[in-house]
Amino acid sequence: MKDPHHDHHAGHSESCHEEGHNSHGDHTALHIPGMGSDHCAGIVSKSLREIEGVSDVKTDIPSRRAHVTFDPSQTDEQAMRSAVEKAGYNVTDGRDEAEPTGAEEEETSTVDHAGHAAGSRQARLIVPGMGSDHCAGIVKTSLRRLEAVTRVDTNISAHRADITFDPSLSDIDTLRRTVEKAGYDVAEASELGTGSAGAGQEDIEERYLAQAIRRVWIAAIPTTVIMILMGVHMFWFPLPGYLAIIAILGFPVVFLYGGWATHRSAFRSLRNRTANMDVLISMGSLPPYLIGLVGFVYPMTSFIEMAATIMTFHLLGRYLETRAKGRASQAISKLLTLGAKTATVLRDGEETEIPVADVVAGDVMIVRPGAKIPTDGEIVEGNSHVDESIATGESVPVEKGPGASVIGATINKEGMLKVRATRVGADTFLAQVIRLVEQAQGSRVPIQEFADRMTAKFVPAVIVIALASFAAWFMFPDQLRPILEWGAGFLPWVDPTAAPIILALLAAIAVLVIACPCALGLATPTALMVGSGMGAERGVLFRSGEAVQTLKDVKVVVLDKTGTITKGEPALAAVVPAEGFSEDEVLTAAACVETGSEHPLGQAIVEGARERGLDIPTVEDFKAVTARGVQGTVSGKPVRVGSRRFMDENDIDVAALDEDLMRLENEGKTAMLIAIGDRSAGIVAVADTIKPDSKGAIAALHHMGIRTVMITGDNERTARHVAAEAGIDDVLAGVLPEGKVEEVRRLQKEHPGHVAMVGDGINDAPALKQADVGIAIGAGADVAIEAAGVTLVSGELTKVVEAVRLSRATFRKIVENLFWAWFYNAAAIPIAAIGLLHPMIGVIAMVTSSLSVVGNSILLRRAKLEVENRK
Repeated sequence: MKDPHHDHHAGHSESCHEEGHNSHGDHTALHIPGMGSDHCAGIVSKSLREIEGVSDVKTDIPSRRAHVTFDPSQTDEQAMRSAVEKAGYNVTDGRDEAEPTGAEEEETSTVDHAGHAAGSRQARLIVPGMGSDHCAGIVKTSLRRLEAVTRVDTNISAHRADITFDPSLSDIDTLRRTVEKAGYDVAEASELGTGSAGAGQEDIEERYLAQAIRRVWIAAIPTTVIMILMGVHMFWFPLPGYLAIIAILGFPVVFLYGGWATHRSAFRSLRNRTANMDVLISMGSLPPYLIGLVGFVYPMTSFIEMAATIMTFHLLGRYLETRAKGRASQAISKLLTLGAKTATVLRDGEETEIPVADVVAGDVMIVRPGAKIPTDGEIVEGNSHVDESIATGESVPVEKGPGASVIGATINKEGMLKVRATRVGADTFLAQVIRLVEQAQGSRVPIQEFADRMTAKFVPAVIVIALASFAAWFMFPDQLRPILEWGAGFLPWVDPTAAPIILALLAAIAVLVIACPCALGLATPTALMVGSGMGAERGVLFRSGEAVQTLKDVKVVVLDKTGTITKGEPALAAVVPAEGFSEDEVLTAAACVETGSEHPLGQAIVEGARERGLDIPTVEDFKAVTARGVQGTVSGKPVRVGSRRFMDENDIDVAALDEDLMRLENEGKTAMLIAIGDRSAGIVAVADTIKPDSKGAIAALHHMGIRTVMITGDNERTARHVAAEAGIDDVLAGVLPEGKVEEVRRLQKEHPGHVAMVGDGINDAPALKQADVGIAIGAGADVAIEAAGVTLVSGELTKVVEAVRLSRATFRKIVENLFWAWFYNAAAIPIAAIGLLHPMIGVIAMVTSSLSVVGNSILLRRAKLEVENRK
């Protein structure tokens, strides 16, 4: 699949960011793998321009190159390399085969691997501990320092990092070691495209959870005993050997199986010049334990209980957070379990049961009542109703017969079907949906960029605040003690009489353990996980977080008429009987004659009669008269169906029907005159009727303050009638396919950044791409529509409303999460720094903040998305 941002960035960089006027001199090109965005390109360009002798700089993001024009008498290439490296970017001897030719290296995650140059390879690492954007940023930063790495894509919902690298400069083991040095264990490392990548990911996550709960128990049992002993020692009677007992009980919690992984991660992270959450926990638990041991040689308050409690609550928080995130991202897990495991196929005339993975395109599958259809295909024999709720979100089964397409993993309700497989493996509907959902869950929302920049500096800033708190309390205890005396009145853990060193330690440790970068890192991805998963369950597929943010601000929705607002096929629209005839009599006569016709309009009349439950007798002497109509004998009487000219040629007077004929034609309907015997019997009109849900959907869009515009190639008269019937605000009629792009551009000038286009994704692809967000509707099994930011599996216009409501609800959760995460840290850290927060309370608050963000995201599932029936 193509990266949704590709065209934008590629187009943006076609000008190569011309930032000067070319002058005479030497030219050189510097290959800078880390220059993956406009922001990076600006830093590189500024650094080079400051060199005396450089006259022109052009940066090209897709090729990661800076083209420099310079005066060789004043500077050289080595000086330029040094300037770029001082700016924080490595300069390599660029190899053509290692350069990505696709989109900008996103600060985002995607499952798209298209566009990488020949010669590069891709690896996938499963990193169970990479559970937030903060962690993902550390993993990316570490990998990007490798000269061989040209692209890093992370997906925290799948705990996955996909790396594009030059195999002549590095290998998968090096990538694994790099991530481990950053403080994160790698559960699996494999090369993409070998068929093994990502195998058994569910097992890996289950093992990680099992290991996490084991650590919790190993820490919780000794810590519980420590807390009981502490209560006895403090409030009942002094225990002999108390310090030795709690030191022995606390040792495995802080140092061994309980805390070892945390300290190892912290050490690796610091050695790698990055700082993760584990650094804060290590600094908050190791010093209290070690200082507590001083009590063996010098009488002082024990801090070992605090160290054990901090580590235990940290481990418990990690486990609960992982469990909660599992609930938030359960959509992928559900989708993975939906597919059939085996298929019964006809081979050599015999039924054979084989694994679904062994089905090949062209195989004829036997699907019995109640069974899942193994893979996408076409019915070759049998009739049934198929439950397609997994694809469209609609619970009513759909009638299917020979020639109809069916989707793998849907359920055959009754009747045996023979289905020819058309798509297998990674090409199936289900596989494409999983890819789109993963892509959306791993992507970033534009609002997140500021949060990402801040969280990158968060841990170092917290360490600085903790050290500053320690220094302030240690050096100025008397000046700060009034704060404690005030707080002691309502906070039982505040002790204004404690020694300065104790106050300093408590404040510093409280700052370290209460700070929570994880809450910030979880704010956006958990909401996207839940939102994209809810969409998948309803047949609403977001391609990226950017589409979520853009769609919620839409002010104008442009709707293609045919197939979007209307059914896209002719249907019986009206029956007008002449005096002396009934509607049923006229329709039966017309339908009977049209049974001999292959014309779509004739078939629409026949279908309309059947829907009304009319008996259609057999026609005799059927004859089609070119450009006139059809005729035949029904129950011994001649019946003619056709134009006024056809009636005039047969001396049939239709003057009494002129007014009705003109009215129907003015409404955009195709009207046909009916004659029975030698009398005019009435009119039957056929039209492309609007879908049953179109009126309700458009009314719901209006209710949300969205203006609707219909665009069509039809004439003005027909378009106006359809628009009036559906409740559309504005009509753009007579617009050819190539003119739709211009109309969308015109609307974008009136409403910049707020125009959505809804179309079928094929004829409307250019307009879908031009719009701020394209919505492909009625994709069916063909969900991989490149032009659209949002894909709607079913053809119902109400799904557009659901998509807008879901985008607004998801974005609202993202804003709520970011606000509460920042508010928590902004409020908690100062309170801890002034000594009013005990570290044990702080670590509980830290755990609660992460869980509250995940929990708030899960509450998104309560959002009401359905469209009410509006009359």
